[in-house]
Amino acid sequence: MQIGKIIRENRKAQNMTQEEMARRLGVTAPAVNKWEHGNSMPDIALLAPIARLLGVTLDTLLSYQESLSDEEAQLLVDEANEMFKGGQAYDEVFQWVKKKLETYPNCEHLTLWMALLLDARRLFSDIPNSENYDDYINDCYIHVLHSEEEETQTTAANALFSYYMRKNQYGKAEEYLSYFSIQNPERKLKQATIYKATNRLKDAYRSLEELLFHNYNFINSILYHIYLMAMEEENREKAQLMLKKQKELAYLFEMGQYRAVSPAIDLAVYEHDGEKVLDIMDKMLQSLDSMYAFSDSKLYEHMTFKHPEKEYLMKFRETLVHNFKDEETFGFLNDNEAWRKKRDSILLAEL
Repeated sequence: MQIGKIIRENRKAQNMTQEEMARRLGVTAPAVNKWEHGNSMPDIALLAPIARLLGVTLDTLLSYQESLSDEEAQLLVDEANEMFKGGQAYDEVFQWVKKKLETYPNCEHLTLWMALLLDARRLFSDIPNSENYDDYINDCYIHVLHSEEEETQTTAANALFSYYMRKNQYGKAEEYLSYFSIQNPERKLKQATIYKATNRLKDAYRSLEELLFHNYNFINSILYHIYLMAMEEENREKAQLMLKKQKELAYLFEMGQYRAVSPAIDLAVYEHDGEKVLDIMDKMLQSLDSMYAFSDSKLYEHMTFKHPEKEYLMKFRETLVHNFKDEETFGFLNDNEAWRKKRDSILLAEL
C-alpha cells in the first residue's frame, strides 16, 4: 500500500479533513491532497508528526506494501530457504529476513512462516550463539498470536509452547495452552506433557485417558456417519466395512460387548435378515451389563466414572424391548418361525 493511501485511510478513520490535517502540520491542503493521490511525498521531517497525528507507527506509515498474497509470501520464504541451502551463514539470512519483515510488518503469514523457517534451521543445525535469536523469533510468534485465523494463532502458540518446554519453563509454556480451543485435543495432550514433565503422573495419565475415551466416541461417530452415507448411496460393501470397524473399535477401546454388536442391527434390519437380527437382539439383551465395561478397564484406570444403578439398566432394557416390538421396523419378523418361538423368551428375559 502506498504511503498516500495509508495517510488517506487513517485520516478518514480519525474523521479529519485534509484542511484540518494541513493546518495541524503547518502545510497547505493541496499538499495533503497530493500526498494522498501519490503525486508527491511528505518531507522526511514530517513523517513522525504525521504518524503521531494519525495514531499510527512509523512502520505502518512507511509500509508501502502492507500485505502480500500467500503466494508472494511463500516465494520470499522459498528464497530464504534457498539461501540456507546455498550455504549462506545463518546470521546473513536472518538479517535478510528481518529486513523483509520490516518491509511487510503486517503480513501475518510471512511473519509466521519466516519465524518457523528460522526456528527450524537453528534447531536442526549447529548455529553458534543460537540463543541470541530467541527474542526476535519469539516476538514474531507473539506478533501473530491474536490473528483472526485460528490455524495461524495455534501454530504460533505451539511454537512458543515448544520453546518454553525446551527451556524447562513449564509455567510459561502452559500460558500458551489458552490459545488452543477447549475442543482441540492438542490442548489436553500438551497439558499432559506438562503434567509428566512436572512429575504429576496421575494427572498426566488421566488427561491422556480422557483423550482416549472421548476420541472413541468421536471416531465412532465418524464411522457411523460414513455408514449412513454409504447406505444412502446403496454401497453395501462400504456400509459393512464401517460396521466392522465400529465393532473392532469398541473392542480396541474396551467399550464392552454391547457397543461392539449393536451397530450391526441397523443393516440386518435393512436387509430383512431375520436370523442375523435375532442373533444381534439376543447379544444386545445379554450384554446390557457391559455397556459400562470401560469403567473397569485398565485403559481408563485414572478416570472416575459413576456406575449406573440397576434401575437405569432396567429402564434401558425396557426401552430396548419396546423398540424391538416396533411393527414398522421389525414387523417383517412376524413370519419367521424362529422369531415366533424365541420372541417371548428374548423379550421377557430377566435382566
